[in-house]
Amino acid sequence: MTELHPDLRENVRLLGDLLGQSILRFPGQDCYDRIEEMRAAAKADRRQESGSGQRLVNLLGQLSDDELLPVTRAFNQFLNLANLAEQYHGIRRKQGHASDLMVESLGDVFERLKAGGVNPEELHRRVADLRIEFVLTAHPTEVARRTLILKYDEMSDCLSRLDHDDLLPGERDDAVDRLSRLIAEAWHTDEIRHERPTAVDEAKWGFAVIENSLWQALPQFLRSLDSSLTEATGKGLPLRVSPIRVASWMGGDRDGNPNVTHAVTREVFLLGRWMAADLYLRDIRALRAELSMWQASDELRAQVGDVREPYREVLADVRDRLIRTREWAEASIKGDVADSAGILFENDDLTAPLELCYRSLVDCGLETIANGPLLDTIRRAHTFGLPLIRLDIRQEADRHAGAVAEMVSYLGLGDYLSWSEPERQAFLVRELQGRRPLVPRNWNPSESVREVLATCEVVARQTPEALGSYVISMASNPSDVLSVILLLREAGMTFPMRVVPLFETLDDLKGAPESMAALYEVDWYREYCQGRQEVMIGYSDSSKDAGQLMAAWAQYQAQEKLTEVAARYGVHLTLFHGRGGTVGRGGGPANRAILSQPPGSVNGSFRITEQGEMIRFKFGLPRLAVQSLTLYTTAVIEATLAPPPAPEPSWREAMDWLTERSLQSYRDVVRGNPDFVPYFRQVTPETALGKLALGSRPARRKPSGGVESLRAIPWIFAWTQMRLMLPSWLGSDVALEEAARANRLPELREMMQGWPFFRTYVDMLEMVLAKADLRIASYYEQTLVEDENLRALGQKLRDRLSGCIERVLELKQQQSLLEQEPVFAHSMKVRNPYTDPLHYLQAELLKRDRESEGSGEVPDRVERALKVTMAGISAGMRNTG
Repeated sequence: MTELHPDLRENVRLLGDLLGQSILRFPGQDCYDRIEEMRAAAKADRRQESGSGQRLVNLLGQLSDDELLPVTRAFNQFLNLANLAEQYHGIRRKQGHASDLMVESLGDVFERLKAGGVNPEELHRRVADLRIEFVLTAHPTEVARRTLILKYDEMSDCLSRLDHDDLLPGERDDAVDRLSRLIAEAWHTDEIRHERPTAVDEAKWGFAVIENSLWQALPQFLRSLDSSLTEATGKGLPLRVSPIRVASWMGGDRDGNPNVTHAVTREVFLLGRWMAADLYLRDIRALRAELSMWQASDELRAQVGDVREPYREVLADVRDRLIRTREWAEASIKGDVADSAGILFENDDLTAPLELCYRSLVDCGLETIANGPLLDTIRRAHTFGLPLIRLDIRQEADRHAGAVAEMVSYLGLGDYLSWSEPERQAFLVRELQGRRPLVPRNWNPSESVREVLATCEVVARQTPEALGSYVISMASNPSDVLSVILLLREAGMTFPMRVVPLFETLDDLKGAPESMAALYEVDWYREYCQGRQEVMIGYSDSSKDAGQLMAAWAQYQAQEKLTEVAARYGVHLTLFHGRGGTVGRGGGPANRAILSQPPGSVNGSFRITEQGEMIRFKFGLPRLAVQSLTLYTTAVIEATLAPPPAPEPSWREAMDWLTERSLQSYRDVVRGNPDFVPYFRQVTPETALGKLALGSRPARRKPSGGVESLRAIPWIFAWTQMRLMLPSWLGSDVALEEAARANRLPELREMMQGWPFFRTYVDMLEMVLAKADLRIASYYEQTLVEDENLRALGQKLRDRLSGCIERVLELKQQQSLLEQEPVFAHSMKVRNPYTDPLHYLQAELLKRDRESEGSGEVPDRVERALKVTMAGISAGMRNTG
């Protein structure tokens, strides 16, 4: 097995040693020795092929109550530091040592596309028209506290300082001392949130990602894109082009989250403008120091007159208006009457003076100065704008239908909810074509409808640059889209906002093409959308509903058909992928996921959700963000200009054959077996997940209910914690077993060879199986499940998991999992001695927690230690939900 890169191994060892020093200082030598003994036991147990983990279990059983928390924290902290070292290694630039995680450069991809027959003009046009949008979501999967994340970022800076061969001894000592202090600070900082963040807190966290990383990363990336494009085509990136956009659901996603109200959304819009004004103010002050030149164009002189330092004059006005904008936003947030005179509100208010300075410098032959920090600020202004981030709104279709129904009933026009779909459409289009207001005067709607209308009013007051998409969950008919447009218009909106239906369950995905065709048939709507449509594909609920294999195939087919339908009506379709970090939620390596989409479905535009810890892993550091932006951009360009071939008809038939079997076997267990839900509740920490104050949203859509009411994130989080990883493989095991029996494996190998979609699916399945652990899953069951019927179900599921591993190895003709991914395999091996104790501790703590709940209050040290095990296992697995 490939070992870790020497430099990565050295950093992991350094961080681990410094953590050990902190533990030696407090709580002391005895605790340190316990931890080392357990780590050695975990390694020894792993070396035994049939090892039961008994030595480790015996050691854990000897822990006193006082030792529980520090031991648990130690393993958690090490895993976080290992993640930090790996993350840094992915972007390291040490001379002579390219990272083994580096992505392919823009220039290399452009040259490959040209060699494949793409002419330079087409390449330039496609890159200039590119639209890639990252949507930061409030999905609660970031376990680490913001306080610790900031410390980890500074630790990464220390590793960067150490990453030089020419350091003086004193310089190295200073960097190590700082690293030691930061690790000590982290060790003495509570890693668990004790209060849930509010929706506004989440939004602030999203803004911080821009401030601390993307603000620097974006212009760096665009410089790289500009120079690579110039080299490949002879022309650079146009000044006003913004191929990358950033949007957010934080403070706008109210689907199942009663904590997101119109007041919250209004505050988030204002906070974004405050933060944007503050960031641009820093830029403008720096530019005033830079642009001291006296040469200026006639155009600029006409505006400022014959002053000595014309650029500083222009920028002084921008500075003053930004200060007023910041003051206005702050007063508005506090609820004070704010003076909006002279503020910067429309994007042109900011970009126009900056571009005036740019044109003047170029006209005067000062291109070198024009293309410095001024160009970076212009590109930030076109990407982030004055709102800083584009806020999406998400709401359930029924809420809009209910609002229209109440309105219609009050006006005596009938019972809207009982109308047929054609009747609803006819009414909505008639109202949209008319000019009279529909909302009655002196009307007192229900609280639920009042909130929908108030949200629409907040949205209607924003500029287009402040708004992303209005996403409708549970959408199935054209009236679902038309009702939102009508409500927005009634609230005073004067421009067309993107209204995006979300198709997520298996039935929704199957019906999506027909639903969109019906919408495109509405003449009024085709004019409204101006030839562009966005459709969101949900990954989480379809996987929970149908199993991962069936969901993946349904998503693929839906995208194919949606692309065909849009082309038939002359509409440019952007698919919005609601992916999570885990395979069970559509996660996995981004470039491979994009390059395995149906041909034609990535047509120069791509929108994707980024959530929780994945935001930190992809965008948490500026250099990491540049790398991620490069990876996404190259994949979208390649999928646009050199899409994969369509699958052979026989491969489609094979997928239908496989998914018919996987769907039936998945649902037989999850829906059909009465023991399944009790087993799930007992063997996983699902009922304890609510103790983790991860996000503002409840874990369930409804306070009571079974698995169907559970959100996809806790559903996957729970199975990941005890390493059965069930959502990602259940159903695939039976499909592959029957394929082997029917002698279809040669055909499946042919599909892997020629069809990126299927190859990516099998590779992702292999990765999940490598994270599964039969021994650990069995221990949870022994510790937490007493009912023999439930234990019998557990044994069957573990047998099926074991069979799935055998079938994947047979299909890929390998002796062991991850033979093609040795770096990832070794990373898992390095983590096991730290994750194993956390698993065994968690099972024991869950048992104590449940016993205490039955008899009274749960001891604080048990509850705290339990929370830390959840955080640590998440760090060890590199994902939560």
